[in-house]
Amino acid sequence: MRIDIVSDVACPWCAVGLNSLERALEAVGSDIKVDLHFQPFELNPAMDFAGVDSTDYLQKKYGMSKEQLAQGRLNLQQRGAEVGFQFGNRHRVWNTYHAHRLLHWAGLQPSNDVQRKLKHALLEAYHGQGQNTADPNLLIQLAVQVGLDETAARDVVNSDLYGDEVRSAEKHWQQMGIHSVPAFIINDKHLISGGQPPAVFEQALRRIAQQD
Repeated sequence: MRIDIVSDVACPWCAVGLNSLERALEAVGSDIKVDLHFQPFELNPAMDFAGVDSTDYLQKKYGMSKEQLAQGRLNLQQRGAEVGFQFGNRHRVWNTYHAHRLLHWAGLQPSNDVQRKLKHALLEAYHGQGQNTADPNLLIQLAVQVGLDETAARDVVNSDLYGDEVRSAEKHWQQMGIHSVPAFIINDKHLISGGQPPAVFEQALRRIAQQD
């Protein structure tokens, strides 16, 4: 079973969704063999790489009060904890273009799990540690942390390698109707949207496995 996960490092619900899917996969066990592929989506493609204050940005984007934002963050923390993701204090929103280029390169490696590990490392850095995933040094550090070659990672980060591939993939998924994330496309034809609970993912995976 192929699962394309269209998501952004900057998206907190993408962290919830990925961890929720993995809890479902643990429940499914060896019943279903799954191949994960991480696809790019940028919530803030025009943002400066230095980032902006998160509270100001979210208030302007969604028209929410500080009280509403605080409640939303509490909800996220609870949902994250339920599936094993710990949200920390994050005071800024950052551009994720370079992170997506690095993820694309990771997906080309012989190991079919290194891209997933890098995605987790990026989500943890962004949402757990409040770190700027547009920082070249951080990207290289995370790449090495998950087992990728440092020299090759540095070559990717300090260039525009795979930029065209990222833009092309983003355009493809938008043309396929993906305009919000996370989006989980199974076997190129089934869609699960949002940070669903593990039980929802498990039921869908079992049903699709029987149908396909």
